[in-house]
Amino acid sequence: MSLLLRARKRAAVAGVNYRAALVWLYATQKFGIKLGLENTARLLGALGILEGRARRDRLPGSARGPRAGFGGPPNPSPPRVIHVAGTNGKGSVCAMIDSICRAAGYRTGLFTSPHLISFRERIRVAPSLSQAERSEVEESLENSQTISEQHVARGLTKIRDLVSSWDPHPTFFEITTALALQHFQDAQCEILILETGMGGRLDATNAIIADVSVITPIDLDHQNWLGNSLAEIAAEKAGIIKRGVPVICAEQEPEAAHVIASRSEECNAPLAIVTEPWTASPVALRGAHQRLNAALAAGAAHQLDIHAEAIRAGLREVEWPARFQIWNERIVIDGAHNPAGARVLVQTWREEFGDERATIVLAILRDKHTEEIVRALQPIAARFILPRIRSERAVSPEELAQLISAMIPSLRCSITPSTAASIALAQEEAGRALLTGSLHFAGEALAVLRGEPEALEDCAQ
Repeated sequence: MSLLLRARKRAAVAGVNYRAALVWLYATQKFGIKLGLENTARLLGALGILEGRARRDRLPGSARGPRAGFGGPPNPSPPRVIHVAGTNGKGSVCAMIDSICRAAGYRTGLFTSPHLISFRERIRVAPSLSQAERSEVEESLENSQTISEQHVARGLTKIRDLVSSWDPHPTFFEITTALALQHFQDAQCEILILETGMGGRLDATNAIIADVSVITPIDLDHQNWLGNSLAEIAAEKAGIIKRGVPVICAEQEPEAAHVIASRSEECNAPLAIVTEPWTASPVALRGAHQRLNAALAAGAAHQLDIHAEAIRAGLREVEWPARFQIWNERIVIDGAHNPAGARVLVQTWREEFGDERATIVLAILRDKHTEEIVRALQPIAARFILPRIRSERAVSPEELAQLISAMIPSLRCSITPSTAASIALAQEEAGRALLTGSLHFAGEALAVLRGEPEALEDCAQ
């Protein structure tokens, strides 16, 4: 019996339903995005995830308060926490840190967003590489990867019953964060790697006091929520900096760098700026930008006194799909979804394929800088194929075709009714196809390419 069927059978026996639990969770999107820590702190406290402390101890920038801990009696060895914010590269850096920590022999909890195919991807508990070799691995951990359907259903049911009368009601991301931390606590994780959802200062993940803060490159994105300038956005990202907690930061534009330096000084937080790429060993993820991300991950690992060989091994073995993922010799998938990401994608394409041009299969969400993304991709584009994807947030292929035709009238644009149709059309071309523009689209494309389109679950924040 497959792992998936066993998980569903266990969930049914337990009287909980994964699909129904997700329907409830996704319905909480009606509460929108509410930036702030009060609701998250209340939720974590009610679940027994944070030790009981005064509200001021949970605020970012306060004296070193509670870390992620276990309810009840104090735990002598609470998990250490690495908190990652930034605009681009957060997920890759988190995956690298997770791989490094596992190579060093730690059980890790990894929380990232959004997911590509299944909601369960957001929450991963992984035994160390040495533990994975043992004869008995807990069946409930599904051999160390994504949270099981049973645990999602049980965890969400518990939270649903707890918050049913709350006003304000917790949001989708607040609930998902609590679900992740509850699962990590139950699994007795030794190191947690938490990726912010958006911003940092008021992000739900910031209710946890970390041992290391990491900030990846900052660029313009989510301006409706974070501000219209690099300085404003940097101020939100720098909100994860805590008093006395070391900061590992990518090299930034001067406007953002000044904000981060000021915040670090204010919090007496040691600040290390990473300017050189990782060169001590190969990095499994492709591109010069990933070598810079690897240097950030290594810097964070050094703060936890992880030895050099584990760092090298973790970076050699890291996996993170839809980041310049070469699916086969004809198809590349990349989740670049803002202008900065698109420019890095073009740079990586040229590193790998020189002057070769791509058939670009493109889908972009409506709240992104569509014109700038198209302009960034233009130098490597042979033609565009524009699918109608499942996300209601996507720019329609008709709108996108009109924009591209006005910008680059010499390039062909073809509209297709689905992701599957767009991939089939792209494979009729002689050269390589590049599928990009959105992580939502990348997930849909991966589901199609794996022959599992029915596995694709709705995505959200």
